[in-house]
Amino acid sequence: MAVAGRDAGARGPRALPVSLLAAVTLYGVFTNHYSANGPSRCLLLELLDVSVSELLLHSSNQGCSMWMIQHCARDVLEALAFLHHKGYVHADLKPRNILWSAEEECFKLIDFGLSFKEGNQDVKYIQTDGYRAPEAELQNCLAQAGLQSETECTSAVDLWSLGIVLLEMFSGMKLKHTVQSQEWKTNSSAIIDRIFASEGVVNSAIPAYHLRDLIKSMLHCDQGQRASAETALCSPFFSIPFGKACAQAVQGCSWTGFAKLKNQLLALSSDILEDIREECQKYGPVVSLLIPKENPGKGQVFVEYANAGDSKAAQKMLTGKIFDGKFVVATFYPLSAYKRGYLYQNLL
Repeated sequence: MAVAGRDAGARGPRALPVSLLAAVTLYGVFTNHYSANGPSRCLLLELLDVSVSELLLHSSNQGCSMWMIQHCARDVLEALAFLHHKGYVHADLKPRNILWSAEEECFKLIDFGLSFKEGNQDVKYIQTDGYRAPEAELQNCLAQAGLQSETECTSAVDLWSLGIVLLEMFSGMKLKHTVQSQEWKTNSSAIIDRIFASEGVVNSAIPAYHLRDLIKSMLHCDQGQRASAETALCSPFFSIPFGKACAQAVQGCSWTGFAKLKNQLLALSSDILEDIREECQKYGPVVSLLIPKENPGKGQVFVEYANAGDSKAAQKMLTGKIFDGKFVVATFYPLSAYKRGYLYQNLL
């Protein structure tokens, strides 16, 4: 399967009409006849922003805010509910494959390269190490040995992966070695309890037992007992009104008050700099404007706005502008990373 687009006729649980916003949009397909390896098919997808993997990187092992975790969980579950309703399995859900869409203000699923239709026995090796469900682990091992697994992988493998992603977002830790340990296989529930009770986890100050129970429902070793995406969306966790202020207070990371212009300008004259500042100020007060003269970040313009609304307006209106003959693409960048001097050439 390629990627999910919009389907106005979709019906199902309350999340389904919205879920299509939570999967990357496919704009078109074309063939590159000039590839060194011969003609190749190319997909034209929408431009998205930071991934959950990068948000975890900037969380400094303190975990993401509850608002962010709730937002991500709901968006991804809505996307999965739609995919599973149509009979498809994503089969490679991980932090790098969940990206933030600044324009639609939601997290979106990308990379459907391993996706398959449920019941398709031709599918062999699926999911990424560290986010792989037990039944997928067994199937992959048998496939490598040239054997057929008696246990068919279903949409339940996606819920397992999401459970691990949410646990990493809460703890701020990569859990690959943890979920591969014998202790996890023996009693994963105890490890989850320990993570939620840890004094080193910032979020432990916030009542989070609904999130803990939601994650546990996704991480049953028996796929038959694992919660479905539709069932998970009914969790009491989604009724808690976490606000953006909470997100910023807990994590200190906000990408909605900051825009980055990716225009590959290697040499900027004072006149061009003034033009950039003047253009950016049309959408609100500019707190700071940084143009690194050396790596990291060289060739890009970082603009900090006073509030999220101005930043969003700037991101939308600045994309497509021409400065010094260069086409500009504006994207959001984590404010905490900018404040700490973490500048990257390519955020995605």
